[in-house]
Parts: sequence; C-alpha cells; structure tokens
Amino acid sequence: MVKVREDHPVNQSGQVDIDQWVMKIASQVSLEDPDVLKQACQLSEEIEHQAVQEDRVWSVGHSSFKTGLEMAQILSELRLDQETLVAAILYRAVREGRVPLDKIKKQFGEGVAALIDGAQQMAAISAIHHPLKGNVLGQTHGQLDNVRKMLVTMIDDVRVVLLKLAERTCAIRAVKNAASEKRLRVAKEVFDIYAPLAHRLGIGHIKWELEDLSFRYLHDTAYKKIAKLLDEKRIDRDQFIQTVLTRLRSELDKAGVKGEITGRSKHIYSIWRKMKRKNIDFSQVYDIRAFRILVPSTQDCYAVLGIVHSLWRHIPHEFDDYVANPKENGYRSLHTAVIGPEGKIMEVQIRTTEMHEEAELGVCAHWRYKGTDVQNKSSSYEEKINWLRQVLEWQEEIGDISGLVEQIKSDVSSDRVYVFTPDGHVVDLPQGATAVDFAYRVHTEVGHACRGAKVNGRIVPLTYALKTGEQVTILTSNNPAPSRDWLNPSLGYLHTSRARAKVTHWFKQQNRDQNVQDGRAILEDELRRLSIQDVDFESLAKQVNYANSGDMFAAIGAGDLRPTQVAHRAQQMTEPKEQQLSLELSHAQNLDRAVDGDIQICGVGNLKTVVAHCCKPLPGDPIVGYITIGRGVSIHHQDCRNAIQLREQEPQRFIEVSWGGKPEASYAVDIDIEAYDRSGLLRDITVVLANSRINVLAVNTVSDTNQNTASMKITVEVPNLERLGQILAQIKQLPNVIEARRLRTSRSS
Repeated sequence: MVKVREDHPVNQSGQVDIDQWVMKIASQVSLEDPDVLKQACQLSEEIEHQAVQEDRVWSVGHSSFKTGLEMAQILSELRLDQETLVAAILYRAVREGRVPLDKIKKQFGEGVAALIDGAQQMAAISAIHHPLKGNVLGQTHGQLDNVRKMLVTMIDDVRVVLLKLAERTCAIRAVKNAASEKRLRVAKEVFDIYAPLAHRLGIGHIKWELEDLSFRYLHDTAYKKIAKLLDEKRIDRDQFIQTVLTRLRSELDKAGVKGEITGRSKHIYSIWRKMKRKNIDFSQVYDIRAFRILVPSTQDCYAVLGIVHSLWRHIPHEFDDYVANPKENGYRSLHTAVIGPEGKIMEVQIRTTEMHEEAELGVCAHWRYKGTDVQNKSSSYEEKINWLRQVLEWQEEIGDISGLVEQIKSDVSSDRVYVFTPDGHVVDLPQGATAVDFAYRVHTEVGHACRGAKVNGRIVPLTYALKTGEQVTILTSNNPAPSRDWLNPSLGYLHTSRARAKVTHWFKQQNRDQNVQDGRAILEDELRRLSIQDVDFESLAKQVNYANSGDMFAAIGAGDLRPTQVAHRAQQMTEPKEQQLSLELSHAQNLDRAVDGDIQICGVGNLKTVVAHCCKPLPGDPIVGYITIGRGVSIHHQDCRNAIQLREQEPQRFIEVSWGGKPEASYAVDIDIEAYDRSGLLRDITVVLANSRINVLAVNTVSDTNQNTASMKITVEVPNLERLGQILAQIKQLPNVIEARRLRTSRSS
C-alpha cells in the first residue's frame, strides 16, 4: 500500500523547526556533526526564501527545501550517513540552478558535491527513456559519455543511486495534483526504471512504494478496484489477523522461541501482478492475509516453520525456501501458505532479523564507499555491484546506449530462469529467454556462430523458451554470422536486450552497401506481406527521420530500425490525397466525436458502425464511413473499389471517420498462403494461429497435384496491422511455405 508521510515538525510561526527535525534524524542514524546538517538546512531554506523574494520559484506549491528534507528522511530510514543526508538536503537547490556546485564543495566538502553531481548525471537515463523527437539514440557522443560517467559513478559509490531513488520517490509522491501528462510521464519513468532498479538492489523499503504509486497513476481503474476490495474486507481481516497473532505468540512462547510477529498488508501492485501472472481472481490471492515472523537465527526459522505446519495444514506447491536458495537480488526468507482458522488461506513469511533488514534495505545494509572498510561484506552486495559493472562493460563494448533502459527493465525482473552449460555451470536469464539469448550470454562469438541448440540432449528450435534446470548445448558453425531474422521481434528469436544489441552491433560493422541492399529487401518483403503498395521511399524516409531512402534502408539492414515501424508509417502515407467533399468539411468544423467501439465518427451523434466485408480494413488503415440505410455506418478502406464507386454516386452519404485509441476488438482479414504441398501443412499453420490466440473464421485450400503446390485463403481475426505482420512472419518461417501475405481483392488497381 502507499505510505503515509509524516509532516515535518514546525515552530510557533508555522515554519519548519530545523532543530527538532535534526534531532529526529539523529535518533534514526548516527551523525558525525549535527551542526553540519543544520547548516545545510539553513542554507537550503535561505536559498528558497531568496528565490521567492525574486519570484524565481519555478513550480507552484513546490519547495526545494522541504523536498530536500523529505529526501533526507527517506535516506535516514535506509541508514545512510551524514554526507548523503547533506547531499539530499541541497540536491534540489543545485539541480534548479539556485546555488553553484562549487559553493557546496567549498562549504560542505568534495564528498557531498560528488554525490550531488553523480545524482544529476543519472538524468541521462531519463533522457534515454524520453528522447527528444528526431534524436537518434546511440549517436550523440555527449549523451553516451554522460551515461558512461553516470554508470562509473554508480559503481564507485552506490550512495549516488540511493540519492537518486530518494529524489524520484519524492517526485512520484509530489505529482498527485500535477497535470495528467506530467503525472503519467513521471509514473512511467519510475515504473520502468527506478522501481526495477530498487528491486535489483534489494531495497524493498523503496521498491514497494514506487511500484504502488506509479501503478496508481498508470492503471487508475485497476488500482482503485483492488483498493476497494481490500478496504471492504478490512474489518474482517483485522479480526482474523488478531486471532492468528494471539495463537502464534502462544505457540512460540511454549516452544521457547523469541520472535516478533506482525500481520502485514499486501501491496496493491503485487496483488494485481499475481492476478495477471496466474490468471486468478482477487479471492484466489492467498497472501492478502499474510504474517511475518522475525527470529534470532536460521535454526529458529526452520523450527518456527515446523510449528506453523503443525498448527495448520500447508498447501502443496506453495512453499518456497529462499533461505537455502536466495533470490537473485539476495532476498532470503521462508514462505509458506497454510489453511488457517475458519478455513481461510494465509501466507506466513519466516526470516531472521538480519534477513529482514537485508530485504528492506538491500544494498544499503552493506554499502561501502571510499575511505571506509566494511568487514564481512555480503556476497549479495557484491553481486549487485557486479551487475552495475556488467551494464557498464556492455555499454563500452557495444558503443550504444539505446538498450540501457531495456537492460535495466528486463534484467531486474524477479522472474528468472537458471539453466546449465554442458560443463555444469549455472547461467541465469530473464524468463522467456531463448537458446540464442543463452548463446550470447555464454560468449559473443558463440552467439554469432549459433545454428542450433539441444536442451537435455534433444534438438529444439532456436526460439525455444528455456526453463529452470535444463541443460543447454549450442550447436555452432565454422562461419560465425548471426541471422537477420533474429532481429525480427515477430519471430521470437531474441528476448534479452543484451543479445539483441550484440546482433545489431555485428550488422553495424558490415558493409553499408550490403546493409542498404538487405534493408530494402526486408522492407519490401514486409510491405508485400501487408499488401501496402505504391510507396514513395524517399518520402517515407523523411517520415521516419532519415535524410534519404538509402540511410533508411541501411538502418533497417543494420537492425537500428524495425521494418514493422516503417510499414506502419507507410500505411498512413497511402491515404489518397483526394479533395474533401463539402459535407466532410462541414463536419470537420464540428469536432463533437461519437465513439463506437474502435471507430470515432466526426460531427454526428452515436451511430452503429460495421466493418465492410469487401475490403475489411484494419486499425492503422486509412478509412472512410458510408451511411447505410438501416445498418449504421459502413467502414471502408479509402482505396476500396466499392467505396470509390459509391462516393461518385452518393458523395453526400460519406462522412469522416478515424480509428480510436487502442483497439479492443478483433477485425476479420484475409491472408493468402502459397506453399509446396506436404502432409501436415495445414495443421502446422493452424498451430501457429492457435498458439498466437488468433481466431480462424474460414479456411479454403486448393492443391495443384501437377505442380505439387497448395494455395490457401484463410480468414482470421486480428487486433491490428502490427499483429497481422507478426502472424504472417511466423507462417512464412514454416517449412515449404513460399509466401504469406495479406489479401485485399477489392482494392483499385
């Protein structure tokens, strides 16, 4: 659940009482010199007061002074040192340009200044996540240097990361009353980057709040629904928790085990995530009723587990021993689900106090910095720092920063798979990783030379998703060269951004002329599959921010530009430049839009819409609306032959229509498949469609025994043009398939 913040102590005049605030901080962490903290507070307050006098406050209701105090409070809960707290108090003032960094360095020391500077450099991540229009990632030398410098700083002093996490925590808290656009932008950045980063560093104390707050803004309806369900059951749940707590304390006293027992709240995002991952209802989330038991030793953990299982029957397959097998971020605990009083299922977590501190504080429980020697440093802490080093080494090797955000998001997922090399070494990968991802994780050259894979001694496709415990053997060729098909996301060869970057880098090193030739062939193949015709490649290149078609083809051939993106833009360009009719112009003056399903109708009230069977347009296609008699508005492709004929006869019955937001419905479309006939061909095609959850409406197959070929026309339901492209690409990969493309018989020639 979202945390409730405590107000700063105030004096009689209503101002923040700095002395009281510093005393409060001193009760949480050991301060070398509390007066230094007071000086930082006074300086920050003076700077803000001066800014107010000069009318230089850049945000209504914003206070860099109070934000600094809030950041310092967060970091004090993470047990950070005085130097970090001082940096937190002054960070916003420096970032907003109200005080030079040199002044901070002179008054508070080089360490404080270095922390502030390092946290400011982490804004490079935001620049990658929200690039300016037209900026080509990976080609701006200054930005690349900033990212590398930022990563070096993170590795050298992990307090920089913690300072930035505290700042983003304050930012996501503060956008509650901000404009919707800003709220969503900050929430997406926090959800995509900083919550996963907090997870990777094991800081549950911050991770849960960042996830819940960003989820609240990104998925408002789902958040409120779960919050309401939790609130409705709060009284019953509280009574149930008290009953269980009393019983557990009694049993632990009898066994002579000293333990701290609490009932805990399940975080809203984790409830939603579990419901989605397991495809279950709210009522089936067992750990809404959850208990945590903290004991002195590991031996006590297993003793308490025995007590819990003797009191209540445990649920099979719902026990996890993260003490013997810690998670990849160092998390250790025993988790079990049991059928408790009243037949209600509940989760019990059992851990030592040290394990709990690591779970809440993560890397903060073991952090170290220059000039400090930490004895008994934990391996989990070293693993987290090694992860940061791996990111840096990857960036230096590839020379490209475009995959940094994906690396942070995908490589910090809590869902990992652990597989074995033929020599028995363990390799961990994100869930969904393929044999090709494994090959590149082992070694870049192994990935380049990969031509096949065996899992547990059995040949599998290179798109096979690996599972924990499997042994993987990569079959290589003597001429290492990755396949361009691996870069096609529709085919599913690559799951990790690291492997994709390796393949992209290989093609970037190839001859430009070859990349241009290959890129043109790839794009033309994509356009042909989607039945997109008469494309002006020079104009298309400018639409995707390239100077000419040669540069665009080279980017596609090198893997920098996805053909599906270009095809979608080409689809938008194919809209005929016909003069709009007077009726359409008059409608355009009135932007009162009625939405029916996925189609927006301009200038009229709510009308029923139906997709025309003659051309079957898809979301993304240019469309027109024809007012029928008794059937509402019929939606046609703009270059549909029937629509063109009707427009000549009855232009007054045509109205302006457009696709709405994200389509929720499916649309019927015909696809044409040419193949050399073989046994099981139709079965293989339908398996591809079934695995992709594509509904098949009709199938018509004609075989030519003389040519030994088969021609198939299949009508399927797809949600959009991009999904159609993915399906056609997968079918094209099947053995004996010559061509798979969209069929539109009613288009004008």
